Amino acid sequence: MDWTKSVVLVTGGTGSFGKKMVNLMLKEYHPTKIIVFSRDELKQHEMRVAGYDHPSLRYFIGDIRDKERLSRAFEGVDIVVHAAALKQVPACEYNPMEAIKTNILGSSNVVDAALDGGVQKVIALSTDKAVNPVNLYGATKLAAEKLLIQSNAYAGGKKTRISCVRYGNVVGSRGSVVPVFLKQRETGKVTITDERMTRFWISLEHGVRFVIACAERMHGGEVFVPKIPSMHVTDLAKAIAPQAAIEVVGIRPGEKLHEVLISEDEARTTIDLGDRYAVLPAEPFWFVQEYKKHPTLNDGFRYASNTNDEWLTIDQIREIIAPIEAGSSNGGAG
Repeated sequence: MDWTKSVVLVTGGTGSFGKKMVNLMLKEYHPTKIIVFSRDELKQHEMRVAGYDHPSLRYFIGDIRDKERLSRAFEGVDIVVHAAALKQVPACEYNPMEAIKTNILGSSNVVDAALDGGVQKVIALSTDKAVNPVNLYGATKLAAEKLLIQSNAYAGGKKTRISCVRYGNVVGSRGSVVPVFLKQRETGKVTITDERMTRFWISLEHGVRFVIACAERMHGGEVFVPKIPSMHVTDLAKAIAPQAAIEVVGIRPGEKLHEVLISEDEARTTIDLGDRYAVLPAEPFWFVQEYKKHPTLNDGFRYASNTNDEWLTIDQIREIIAPIEAGSSNGGAG
């Protein structure tokens, strides 16, 4: 796959992931053109002013709910990275139909526009909250995953192929608890919802590079899951605010104690690719010869944040959040 001969479009391109994706594409991969597709003109302006300005970069205002606008934007595009979503759990709970319109119907529009426009690859971002969901955000992302993967059947003889990536919390992204703890640190007290809570964690750069690597490897129909470490939320609080008191405020509606990236039922159709897993479609007509040589998972395997083999220490957490702290002290992490 030659990125230098590709036109890349990122939905939700002004978000934390989108900005990092554009940054890496411009610095290292040099696509023919990279298009930022998002609905907020102010964020696009701020992104351009912040230095995201390049002859190969285009800004395209539009909403993934608007299929006609997507179809226009996808003209001549080779690869779509679908990152646009409503992802704040409380906001999705309070505005359920809005979450459904963006996360599910918007993803359906992305599929249709990609198929109609001759896009070669669509790779969409999902979340650990899509596995055994307990909140609406997770439920919409589960539905979006199913829709995207099954839409490979619509392609028929067309060249469009669609896959997903699914990973855990992104350190320091919008909605991450890290900025909250940094702010609370100034008061001498940080709040956590439950002392037993664990989470998968991945850095923003690792997440973007994972998506790029999966876009290069995908055949269509896979849900790629990276092998990433877990962390106790209490350790995160201690790493950020070692002198602060910890107050337990109780688990919130729609929140889990632990997250799962691969369920026991999914494990039956999952293969181990070394640095990642790939959940494959159960349908036999999606069989890919390359995957036959890779080991399957043991019966009953479950990839959960509380039973993970890899854990971050407090010192490792401090290393990860150091750039975020530096950005925060300079007036914002971007």
